[in-house]
Amino acid sequence: MKLDCTELGMVMTIVKSSKDTDGKSLEMEWTLSPKSEGTPIHIHPAAIETYEILSGELEVFIKDKWIKAKVGEKITIEKGEPHTFKNTSDEFVRVYNTHQPAMEFENFFKGLQKFAKSGLVKNGKMNFKSIVGISTLWTNYSKEIVSVKPPSFVMRVLGAYGRLIGMNFK
Repeated sequence: MKLDCTELGMVMTIVKSSKDTDGKSLEMEWTLSPKSEGTPIHIHPAAIETYEILSGELEVFIKDKWIKAKVGEKITIEKGEPHTFKNTSDEFVRVYNTHQPAMEFENFFKGLQKFAKSGLVKNGKMNFKSIVGISTLWTNYSKEIVSVKPPSFVMRVLGAYGRLIGMNFK
């Protein structure tokens, strides 16, 4: 299943769904656009995440520093470890990404596609309304993903406001 989030600089393809792995993992292949930012710095309280670089270079923030991951390298993010990623190059980056266990990550990423297609992101730029929208999505999946920067309480407040005004990306 292809999840088109080009408005956010990313296209994801689910290679193995939660159903395919009996909930053990969600496996995806992403393509990250040149000069695209990743997510806010976050943790997965109960899941391990891996990035295996298939082409290009991915910059990954882990253990309080940025590192460049090149083709063939695999990075494992342990439960509760703050991280994010970005593509600062002029080339597309392809990444094989897993979340173990699968939990509700598949629904989170489907919600991310709904958010990307909502019209809240204009020319790849976020504004207050889009920040409220992404906060609504993230806080709908707080067992899967929790923001570190901005602090999670900020996202919880913005997410509550988003739900109050009718935003829902589940």
